[in-house]
Amino acid sequence: MATESFKDAYGVLQRHAQTLREQREPSIDDLLTIVTESVQAYKVCQQRIEAVEKALEKALSDTGAPGSNSPGIKSAAPAVLADDPDDIPF
Repeated sequence: MATESFKDAYGVLQRHAQTLREQREPSIDDLLTIVTESVQAYKVCQQRIEAVEKALEKALSDTGAPGSNSPGIKSAAPAVLADDPDDIPF
């Protein structure tokens, strides 16, 4: 399986998750294929997300935007949400 785009890889993960959810009895024969393809797809998604994060960090640092000196985009959100313990960030 040669997955090139985030959309394709995410689709693989969605299909496999749905297959596993719908099974009444696990298919051991198909499990290795599902796991192998899912791991490959996950790695593609992870690489694409990391590339976008780096590009955004660079774009923000190039513009001098507030918070652009922080190490990572993800670090700003938890500090804002920490004030309200009942706030769920999804």
